[in-house]
Amino acid sequence: MKHIKTEVPEREDWKPKENEIIKVSHLTQDFGLGMGVFDVSFSIRKGEVYGFLGPNGAGKSTTIRHIMGFYRPQSGRTYINGLESFDNYSQILKNIGYLPGEPALPLSYTGTEFIDEMKRLKGVKDETMLNHLISYFECDPNIPCKAMSLGMKRKIAIVVAFMSDPDVLVLDEPTSGLDPLMQEKFISFIKEEKTRNKTILLSSHIFQEVDATCDRIGIIKDGKIVSEVLADNLKHASLKTYKVVFADQCSFDSMTHTDFHGQLKYVSADNDQRALTLSVEDKDIHVLIDALSNYQIADFVQIKETLQDYFLSFYKENQDFSGVRK
Repeated sequence: MKHIKTEVPEREDWKPKENEIIKVSHLTQDFGLGMGVFDVSFSIRKGEVYGFLGPNGAGKSTTIRHIMGFYRPQSGRTYINGLESFDNYSQILKNIGYLPGEPALPLSYTGTEFIDEMKRLKGVKDETMLNHLISYFECDPNIPCKAMSLGMKRKIAIVVAFMSDPDVLVLDEPTSGLDPLMQEKFISFIKEEKTRNKTILLSSHIFQEVDATCDRIGIIKDGKIVSEVLADNLKHASLKTYKVVFADQCSFDSMTHTDFHGQLKYVSADNDQRALTLSVEDKDIHVLIDALSNYQIADFVQIKETLQDYFLSFYKENQDFSGVRK
């Protein structure tokens, strides 16, 4: 791709602020028929792992290709380390670790030959990290690339992304094709990298790896960011949900028709099972306990909201969740 300097002037509010290592400002790329990304904005601070969560086709890879400078935006800008991506893509590629969603290894090379070529391009002299990665992910780089399984190709791509020990990493579906054991090892590795103050964009449709590694999470749907949430806020939310099963119909009916003036909120009711699902803030839990003390209760459990629950709340009208996995 031939890169030509963009003629559209940068707006002041597009530019990254201090400590914003990766910045996406009002990015739009409309491919037609509702495909593309539309006014996408988010930033990633130094030492932060940002999860970019969405099903296949939601716009994650398109956004990442703009961040890497492979595409010129129709509108908006993307930056890494203060550099506008499209105009500085060569410099950006030298200084970050990038793992593409579909690693394409040259079929005429062995894994070793490909790694050696990437070492040369990135100027890697110290092979300490390289040797650690090959051992940790159980790679055999001597295999011809054309004979590699998808999982082995992914491992080689991970090695190449991390072997220069970069401070900034952009990872697109990093564990796709890996077996469950190797997915767990990758999650452990990312946690170790977090302790070394790495800045990481992790794009995924796998809840487990996003939930286990990320500090903040952006949810993308139909090319638009529909929510951005702190991971800790999901894990330690003050609003709790409980399911109460009543021992008799009279208790169920009475509780159902009681007005708690907003301190308790009814989520759902199941008359056949005499079950109520309610939400309440921690500070108002005494209201729920006092109310239930007046009735015969068969069961009382807390329903913990997971990242998957939160994500699916934005996709309720679309029941095809095959592109998103636990």
